[in-house]
Amino acid sequence: MNGSFRLSMTWLHNWGGLVVGWLLFCVFLTGTTAYARFEITRWMQPERIEAVDSPNAAAAAVATLSREAPQARRWLITLPDERRTATQVYVYNPPEIQPAFRKLWLEPDDGRPVQARATFGGDFLYYFHFDLRLPTVAGRYLIGAAGVALLVALITGFVIHRRVFWDFFAFRPGRSRTRLWMDVHNALGIIVLPYHALITVTGLVPLMTLYMPWGLQAAFGDRPAAFNTAVYAEPVPPAASGRAAPLTAIEPLLAEATRRWEGGRPGRIFIDNPGDEAATILVKRTDSDRVVITQQAILFDGVTGAVRTVWDGTGGAAATRAGAYGLHLMRFADTPLRLAMILCGLAGTAMIGTGQVYWIIKRRKRETTPSFGLRLADGANLAVMVGLPIAIAAYFWANRLLPAELAARETLEAVAFFAAWLLAALHPALRGVQRAWGEQLAAAALLWATLPLMNALTSHAHLGVTLARGLWGVAGIDLTALATGALFALLAWRRLRGARRRLDRPLPSASASAS
Repeated sequence: MNGSFRLSMTWLHNWGGLVVGWLLFCVFLTGTTAYARFEITRWMQPERIEAVDSPNAAAAAVATLSREAPQARRWLITLPDERRTATQVYVYNPPEIQPAFRKLWLEPDDGRPVQARATFGGDFLYYFHFDLRLPTVAGRYLIGAAGVALLVALITGFVIHRRVFWDFFAFRPGRSRTRLWMDVHNALGIIVLPYHALITVTGLVPLMTLYMPWGLQAAFGDRPAAFNTAVYAEPVPPAASGRAAPLTAIEPLLAEATRRWEGGRPGRIFIDNPGDEAATILVKRTDSDRVVITQQAILFDGVTGAVRTVWDGTGGAAATRAGAYGLHLMRFADTPLRLAMILCGLAGTAMIGTGQVYWIIKRRKRETTPSFGLRLADGANLAVMVGLPIAIAAYFWANRLLPAELAARETLEAVAFFAAWLLAALHPALRGVQRAWGEQLAAAALLWATLPLMNALTSHAHLGVTLARGLWGVAGIDLTALATGALFALLAWRRLRGARRRLDRPLPSASASAS
């Protein structure tokens, strides 16, 4: 970094963006799928595409748990809604009962176990976008560092493009391939710049205590339980008394919570020491009915139903954090707004991808013989920008091809994702980067374009059914697959046409070479 301020910012933008660009591409692409997280899960469980919510979900879940897990120390119930159509339950057992932890999916209407294939569904891609499915918190630290680097890239990019409006309208497809990629990169960066800034800043908020724990330590010291009680409305559960007592009915408690929240819906229920005299019931408000998702919760006595503690989410700091968190998740968004966010997320993904390609093309012009580093960077571009979509397609294909009754099949779906991605990453080393680009683009086009056909051959949740019954969320997965396949087919065709032109180009004559 030397010379003028603008040249220094250009250097920082180019190299800083290159280093984290591959990681950011993965984060943006899988993060964009999180807007359709629950729709993906429904598509991956074709047995339940027409499942609906039920007002009896809480009572049905409590009745089932009272029969199936009466000695548990805690029941955690996540209630369904119009997009999430199954009741999600976590059972935490005392040390003398194994397994110590169980996860159940229940039908909302009667609490019976969900009869559908086991799958991680959209949750796999959702969690991947902020932890990369790495152990402990290593992935979250990497994502945090990448988020900060993206902020730097956005700021330096704005400094570089002083004529921001001119750069937005500049589109020069006839000048050169380098100019074309640069113009597309600039236009995508400018047109959704507010979204980029919003999603980057707010993306750092959910894990801010991991990245900057000093405020927490100053306020609470070595008392993490006090922090969880104050900030997340999760008090330390009381110890069981050892004296049996019936659990109070859950419906009046939910009705009282809805009244206090002026129509706000309960979303999660924590029941500690069920069937014991020291039982407590914590009801927390859902995140999907408001923008600022402050912690609003009520702690009830589990036997009498009396209100013990109320959290109303007041306070400037809490509202600021909750507002940023709510804007990042966008769980309040209706279908049109969610579609707009998906388009913005895809534009952000394409902005990062075109920037990576532009760097390679520009660098190749400077090197008569591509260096090892340039070939490695080009192969990394291919492995990420085409290999990751191939891996996601393989994840969906595995969902349909693995037997529904197979044990641990959800883990095998994840294995298919990583195995396909690993093959895509190794492919350039075996076939050469230039040849591998065309082959992987064709493979991606084939996998995505035929996904709806394979869905029709292996399940009854195909477009002929979902469109006829107005199940647009599920049908949207197949329609997106067709659009994605068409895009990759176009890119593969252009790549093949470009390769043929280079082969047909006449070699320079001896006289021209001598002159």
